[in-house]
Amino acid sequence: MCGCGHNLALLPVVAKRKTQTMKRALIKFRCSVYEKKLLQVKAKAAGSSLSAFCRNSLMEQQITERMNEEHINTYKMLVTYHNNFKRIGNMYKKGNPKLSEEVILVAEEIKKHLKTILK
Repeated sequence: MCGCGHNLALLPVVAKRKTQTMKRALIKFRCSVYEKKLLQVKAKAAGSSLSAFCRNSLMEQQITERMNEEHINTYKMLVTYHNNFKRIGNMYKKGNPKLSEEVILVAEEIKKHLKTILK
């Protein structure tokens, strides 16, 4: 409690706003119709506007493409395969260590691919 009788623990916490600089300068450049369409397609795939896409690529920031439904399903399938191979490797650890080792190597290879997908 503060001196005025308010319980500060019950008051909502006000988050600080992230200040963004206003973008007031306009830059124009010429390109072919094909290049413009290609830039628009890549910007849409990255989930950003054309101007934001151009700014990010100019500043050499990493631009990642958004995953569509097919990519998400493939990623989930690979996660399932990784988990299954790990389980199989653990199951045969005592009975057949060589087989277990090979299966775990396959699971680790799948895991490497999963990590590259997320980057």
